[in-house]
Amino acid sequence: MSDLTYRSAGVDLELYEQAMQKLPALMKRTFTPGVMDLPGGFAGLFRLNALRQWQDPVLVSGTDGVGTKIKVAVHAGIFDTIGIDLVAMCVNDCLCLGAEPLFFLDYIALGKDNPLLLEQLVSGVSNGCQQAGAALLGGETAIMPDLYAAGDFDMAGFCVGVAERSDLVDGRYRVHIGDVLIGVPSSGFHSNGYSLVRKAVFSHAGLQVSDFIPELNATVGQALLTPTRIYASTVTAARNAATPGGLHAIAHITGGGIADNLVRVLPEYCQAVIDRKSWTPAPVFPWLQKLGGISDSEMFSVFNMGIGMIFAVPAECAQAVLTAVSTAEHP
Repeated sequence: MSDLTYRSAGVDLELYEQAMQKLPALMKRTFTPGVMDLPGGFAGLFRLNALRQWQDPVLVSGTDGVGTKIKVAVHAGIFDTIGIDLVAMCVNDCLCLGAEPLFFLDYIALGKDNPLLLEQLVSGVSNGCQQAGAALLGGETAIMPDLYAAGDFDMAGFCVGVAERSDLVDGRYRVHIGDVLIGVPSSGFHSNGYSLVRKAVFSHAGLQVSDFIPELNATVGQALLTPTRIYASTVTAARNAATPGGLHAIAHITGGGIADNLVRVLPEYCQAVIDRKSWTPAPVFPWLQKLGGISDSEMFSVFNMGIGMIFAVPAECAQAVLTAVSTAEHP
């Protein structure tokens, strides 16, 4: 009788170590002056006052995943962008409170050791961190063949940012009647509603990820895997353009659409008035709606419909903020 080994149980430590060797370089390219390099450490270190002296700092944290968009990535065999989505979902939430992203951690669970897959996933996370200005400070990789089939994986992310307490953006106390709402374009579906997307595209319409969609000038896989936009530079531009304290609220439009997310940053006495004719959703939204026979109400209750973030600002600085966010550089 042969002895049981970890490899026979589905975990190859040699392959695992091979995968780990390429990750430090992907992390280091995101490092900011606050990172205290600690190779082989059990945890990551970050100096809060490395670049500036905070008077009354408040740490702001967020955690999220990318849902079943992962299934599309697996189907398409494209793994180098889903990590950007992961960073975006966490960082954008922290930005809503006016926080400056500091560092990011990831958790990746795999069904089988796969060094190339892991490198591609972390490369995406690294790219997302660079876009957000956050350091990829560490992470965890778990190989669990009894929980995930070979080729399957899941990801979760964790972002920590900081803001002066006096600069926190809390719309419940800042928003006033008469404020103007400014919508910032999304890059597509972002990372929400993919159970409905996959049902409409693959099950209902029978399309393949390699099928070319003329009205989108992209394949199905390319359209569905467009990375979630990271709004770090946009928020900075809006803050700089607004009057002091004039960034009254920021809403990240994710699952539940505009209605469910905008209400989270409004005072109880205040309601939003939105003109749906004031913007035109990107072509991917009417394409999906027609493909799946989805109602208007369902589309607006599930998807961002082309608006990924909304600012509430005083009327007197609305035009300045609109101009700033329209011209801000973004990935």
